[in-house]
Amino acid sequence: MEFKVNSKELEKLLSKIIPAVPTRTPMPILENFLFEIKDGLLTVYATDLEISLKSSLKIVAEENIKILLPAKLLYDVVKSLKDTTIRFDIQSSGKANLITDHGKYNLSYLDQEEFPEIPDFPNESIENEDLSEISLNGSDLRFAFEKSSFAMSKEEMRPAMMGTLFEFTEEGLKFVATDGHRLVNFLNKNVKLGVDAQYILPERAVTVLLKLLDEKDVKIYLSKTHMSFKLNEYELISRLIKQKYPDYSSVIPLENEFMLEVETKDLHDVIKRMMLFSTSNTRRVKFSISEDNLEISAEDLDLGASGTENINCKYSGDSIDIGFNSSYVNDVLSHLSFEKKIIFKLHSATKAVIILPIEQKENYDLMMLLMPVRLNN
Repeated sequence: MEFKVNSKELEKLLSKIIPAVPTRTPMPILENFLFEIKDGLLTVYATDLEISLKSSLKIVAEENIKILLPAKLLYDVVKSLKDTTIRFDIQSSGKANLITDHGKYNLSYLDQEEFPEIPDFPNESIENEDLSEISLNGSDLRFAFEKSSFAMSKEEMRPAMMGTLFEFTEEGLKFVATDGHRLVNFLNKNVKLGVDAQYILPERAVTVLLKLLDEKDVKIYLSKTHMSFKLNEYELISRLIKQKYPDYSSVIPLENEFMLEVETKDLHDVIKRMMLFSTSNTRRVKFSISEDNLEISAEDLDLGASGTENINCKYSGDSIDIGFNSSYVNDVLSHLSFEKKIIFKLHSATKAVIILPIEQKENYDLMMLLMPVRLNN
């Protein structure tokens, strides 16, 4: 059989699908694209078993077919071509010929029967009560991921924390990420499901979505085992992490009555300089807070070097010395850089610190939490 497709249209489609192709896998079958032609529609699939991507393109084809083509080789060939028409000539011998005005390229294809089945959404086989559906603006979803994803855990001992929690509540949709040292709780008040529910999306899906999202609306389907994100002509389907998310609300302190108000950029600039002096093993930086003065210091004992700076601030509370991991402070401030001023809510040198924008937006609330580190007095 034969079909034709424009090289640049195919390149655009494959560029969005190839992130789901694993670079190293014990299952070589996953290193292929699944090409399905059905009633003049070419749909390309890729999966690494955790996430799957698919996208479609209208073509002229007389027959229906499903074949597996080597993903990296095909993508590299198509990407290298100028804007031209590619004629695919699929031979029954297991060869696929790609023919252009100036060249011919032969690839081997495989039968698609070994390829994993990719869930379809919406799907009549899923019970109605087990499938929920919401729409969310792509820019809002991107913003939520950008502000929270850095706090996801990398430790495989805590699989539930190696993803972002989608928690539907009466207040709205919360995006929560934590690694036990940092926590981000982002609430979008505009999205409500009508029932309380939790879904944990793996880090891999979040990373790929950040590359795909634009300002257009995203339709999200949620089942007990998967989430599907439909973005224009693309769809990402991800397995969910089937673990119980830790009770993160229990670590958010309620009694933090000391308020430190500071300019975000001023503090961030100082932290970046203090990171040069914080010793490599602890990365510790010390905040000495007193009335309207914040002294930040760090010391590298190995090099015999240290740094100290003072920042103007507004502070109401008892004088306090508190230590933090400078890399974690830097991460938090990097993700609050769009805020002119922020507030640290403190209680003691050993209690978690809450960090908030000084003004919350109308449709969302953003809260970050940082655990202190012990100071050697």
